[in-house]
Amino acid sequence: MKPTLVLVGRPNVGKSTLFNRLTRSKDALVADMPGLTRDRHYGHGRVGDKPYLVVDTGGFEPIVDEGILFEMAKQTMQAVDEADAVIFLTDGRTGLTAQDKLIANRLRQARAPIYVAVNKGEGVNRAVMAAEFYELGLGEPAVISSAHGDGVRELIDAVLTDFPDTPPEEHAHHPCFAVIGRPNVGKSTLVNALLGEERVIAFDQAGTTRDSIKIDFERNGQPFTVIDTAGVRRRGKVSEAIEKFSVIKTMQAIEDANVVVLVLDAAQDIAEQDATLAGFALEAGRALVVAINKWDSVSAERREELKRDIARKLYFLDFAKFHYISALKARGIGELFSSIQAAYRAAMSKMSTPKITRVLQSAIERQAPPRSGLVRPKMRYAHQGGTNPPIIVIHGNALNRVPEAYTRYLTQIFRKAFALEGTPLRIQYQSSENPFAEKAQTDKKPLRRAVLSNRIAKKEEKKQLKSKRQVSVKKSGKAKQ
Repeated sequence: MKPTLVLVGRPNVGKSTLFNRLTRSKDALVADMPGLTRDRHYGHGRVGDKPYLVVDTGGFEPIVDEGILFEMAKQTMQAVDEADAVIFLTDGRTGLTAQDKLIANRLRQARAPIYVAVNKGEGVNRAVMAAEFYELGLGEPAVISSAHGDGVRELIDAVLTDFPDTPPEEHAHHPCFAVIGRPNVGKSTLVNALLGEERVIAFDQAGTTRDSIKIDFERNGQPFTVIDTAGVRRRGKVSEAIEKFSVIKTMQAIEDANVVVLVLDAAQDIAEQDATLAGFALEAGRALVVAINKWDSVSAERREELKRDIARKLYFLDFAKFHYISALKARGIGELFSSIQAAYRAAMSKMSTPKITRVLQSAIERQAPPRSGLVRPKMRYAHQGGTNPPIIVIHGNALNRVPEAYTRYLTQIFRKAFALEGTPLRIQYQSSENPFAEKAQTDKKPLRRAVLSNRIAKKEEKKQLKSKRQVSVKKSGKAKQ
């Protein structure tokens, strides 16, 4: 089993930068701004034959007892309780602070070993920078630079010394779904309800989640990955640089997921931004499930009004399942999860070529494609061209003239035949080319040249005959005189 290394420290000491270096990724947001990371962020790393899990945590404020900082501290302590080793990151440029001492006292209660890392030590005398951190009484400090990588390998080698080598694991593909929506619609609360624990910070404040948090979990013995994303507002309202990065991370989460769960707030009207987010998921070809949250907090009249609003503004999501839930009270979560699984199966389904072709021929017999001028498109056979989303490639003649309405007709036929509920379906047309067309064109060119030269020769011959006749007539006239 992989050891779990947890990064702990004050805000803005470089934990997320070290996380990205250890995981060789850019999964964690990094900016010169304290308090950017709030939730636990897990990643995979490896040094030689020793793999490990690394956990990035929010800036630790051990003396607060309420608000968002308290929730961040609670998340950090939960990560420490799960840790096999804790890396206590400090800032060598700032030096030892009173808050570092408070954190050290709190970490002494942990069962896992503590390793002190003094960050931002590039270009300085390491012994001089480490000297004052011996005061923490947690062993020999390791001076590193998470931005440049100085001393990081030595630190991780020391941390992993007592852990055995682990053979590489075979990673089987498993469902991954992203939870998206506008700010404060209850995405993090829904993620906690799906997990059955307070895994991410759910706070009554818009913009609590800033990064996209990937969480691996098991349900009924099957592995899943859920991605909790930051709330996305309209572009005109996005002003902070951090929020712009959060939007980018949300778009990346949609690309990385197999299924997207769009969360709506029953207490608010369906906004243009909700339709825009659904459009992003459709463009990426992702399966979609819609969860209308806070359903228990609205009246029966409001429920009917909201259903009409959804039918009018989200009409293009006719393939998706809609669930009316309460994430806070965990109502409707089981049915929602079943739809997520069904959407994943539909998105990844394999369809045999003979069956696809039979369904296509049956659809054509029922309703043939309409004529386009003097030509009627002819569809011969079809096969599957990809998954997530499922793609059906149809071969035939003059298929570039198939109208959009007929494509929608075929989409509904295929969706019903293969039970593709919850996923978009794409149809691509491949028109066959006449293999003799080019030869016919090349064969006609010399023929045309021969005909043209023959016509010119006949004209020249006629001219010569005409001129000879004129000469003979003139000669005969002179002879008579």
